[in-house]
Amino acid sequence: MAILENIRKRTTILILIIGMALFAFVISGIFTADGFSGAKVGSTVAEINGTDISIDEFRRKVESASKRFGSSASSMQIVNNVWDQEVRNVILDKEFNDLGIGIEQDQIINFIASNPGFAQNPEYQNEDGIFDEFKFKEFISNLKENNPGQYQVWLQQEQAIMQAAKEQTYFNLIKAGLGATLKEGELDYKLANDKVDIKYARVPYTSIADSSITVSKSEISSYINDHKEDYKQEKARDFQFVYFEEKASLEDENTIKDKIIGLLNDRVEYNDTIVGFKNTTDVADFLDSNSDLKFDTIYKAKNDLPAKFADTLMTLSVGETYGPYRDENYFKVSKMINKKSNGSVKASHILIAWEGAERADPKVKRAKEEAKKIADSLFKEAKKSDADFVVLARDNSDGPSAQRGGDLGYHEKGSLTSKFDDFIFNNEVGHIGLIETEFGYHIVKVDDKQDLVQLATLARTIEASEKTINKMFTDATQFEMDAKSSDKTFLELSKERKYIARPVNKIKEMDESLPGLSAQRGIVQWAFNDDTKVGDIKRFSVNNGYAIVQLTGKYAEGLMSPEDASVLVLPKLRKEKKAAQIIAANKGKTLDVFAKDNNVTVSTATALTMKSPTIPGAGREAFVVGTAFGLNEGESSSLLQGETGVFIVSVIKKEEAPKLENYSTYANMVQAAAAARINTAVYNALKEAATIEDNRALHY
Repeated sequence: MAILENIRKRTTILILIIGMALFAFVISGIFTADGFSGAKVGSTVAEINGTDISIDEFRRKVESASKRFGSSASSMQIVNNVWDQEVRNVILDKEFNDLGIGIEQDQIINFIASNPGFAQNPEYQNEDGIFDEFKFKEFISNLKENNPGQYQVWLQQEQAIMQAAKEQTYFNLIKAGLGATLKEGELDYKLANDKVDIKYARVPYTSIADSSITVSKSEISSYINDHKEDYKQEKARDFQFVYFEEKASLEDENTIKDKIIGLLNDRVEYNDTIVGFKNTTDVADFLDSNSDLKFDTIYKAKNDLPAKFADTLMTLSVGETYGPYRDENYFKVSKMINKKSNGSVKASHILIAWEGAERADPKVKRAKEEAKKIADSLFKEAKKSDADFVVLARDNSDGPSAQRGGDLGYHEKGSLTSKFDDFIFNNEVGHIGLIETEFGYHIVKVDDKQDLVQLATLARTIEASEKTINKMFTDATQFEMDAKSSDKTFLELSKERKYIARPVNKIKEMDESLPGLSAQRGIVQWAFNDDTKVGDIKRFSVNNGYAIVQLTGKYAEGLMSPEDASVLVLPKLRKEKKAAQIIAANKGKTLDVFAKDNNVTVSTATALTMKSPTIPGAGREAFVVGTAFGLNEGESSSLLQGETGVFIVSVIKKEEAPKLENYSTYANMVQAAAAARINTAVYNALKEAATIEDNRALHY
């Protein structure tokens, strides 16, 4: 009774305790997959070596990358790019942590200073054009204060810089452990410079027909099991599709062409005369009302016009028209509005500036008098018949065009400073002169002149009519229905209807670009859906039409099946059987008898090396050449199974490379070659050993 009495007295406290326990249970369930343990379903895009990659954080990085790439990359290309970087970061971060690799602020600055993208940016340079740490820090500080959005972008960039700096440190540590002994250098030298001359006979494998060699499924299976590392495969799919494209029919094209012809001449409508394109005096207004392209007032050179019609268009008289003609996806009629003879001039110059001249490089310290002397001297040099103006400009000009040999490109009247403008437009092509402007002294060469024309173009887009679009939809729908219900195969039915069934093989789960259809992520997701079975057919709306798609094959991740691997294994097994057949038929034969009995010639090959074991007329044969180096002069080999056939070789001459006093140069080359492979080789090895659970397909 005492116990019960105590419980009654503490009822309120008990209720509170039980309530808090239940509340804790509920709260903990929110952050777990099933209310008890584990991560929330769908919250991670990957697990790499036990580290979860949050889908929310991943999406933020994808969004940021999308802004950087803009329209230059598709959404899936951006996703995969971010994925590759995330995998790399997680794998390498484990190595950094194990080794205690960190990056301090001075290391970040040193890394930035060595990066041309930062070091060559004028915003971060001092008066001498050298990267200035304080100017850089001041720039970032101003960014933080005045442009928070760009500052956040910088913080992401800073993380990437820190990661790159850590990687550089990590790989440099590994490279520091690399070395090559003088003996290794000597071996590399000998592999490249020891030579052997041989005569040989070869019975090629092609002398035996493939059809005469039988390879069983069990043999293929055994071969795969003996070479498992070579025949691993990712999850993949095969499918085929018929594409119904929304494009103009011949009838549509003729209708569009007729409409554009109808706009050329004056016509009467309801007793009003409608002025045609040929006679209109206001081409801009006419094109605004009747054309899919507006009036372009810019004067064009011949190479700016459609190449196929440029010659004809350039010869039109003012007011004359040409067309209709088809240019890409338009029918066009062009009218000559105006012409400028020699309206554009191409020129080159050598600029000799003086201190204080407009826009002069701060490094230029010469006086005007000194600049004049230099310019006079260069002018005389440039006028010589054997002078190379490009070289003179590149070596002497103070202008930004120096690196282009002084080339300023084409310019129209009025686009350059007046003295320069007058000179190039008033002199003939090839003329070289010396002029002074506010920028300095110029040795100027007139390189080319070209005519300019102003055209007005009446254009109509070539597109499918509503009638054509409706027919295309009906045809696609009918084919889809028939393909699902017909006794005929997808391929047979497409041939009967005169459609093209296009195969797509070994598409991966994160692919999106399909041959003939471009980016079609929806089709790939359907193909990898567990509910989609081989033989299933579905219609998809794609760019400018529809695709009727049939899944034709599924490949599970792991070891290839004999059927999947047969296309790769069959040639190898056939070659082995052919080699065995040739060797069995020619045991004990000498080189000459081997050649005679097999109706092949005895050939010679000279100066063969181990480093480049290619036999002229036979191809790369490392085993055959290596065997030759193991023989003495005058000695012949037994039958050798090579890459392209069965050989017998006889050594004519062996020549050892001259001994060197020191092989350090070759040792350094061996070390440099190994170091060049480190970054890729080490990362690939770490990635191969990593445990990666990829959930991208659940989210994209």
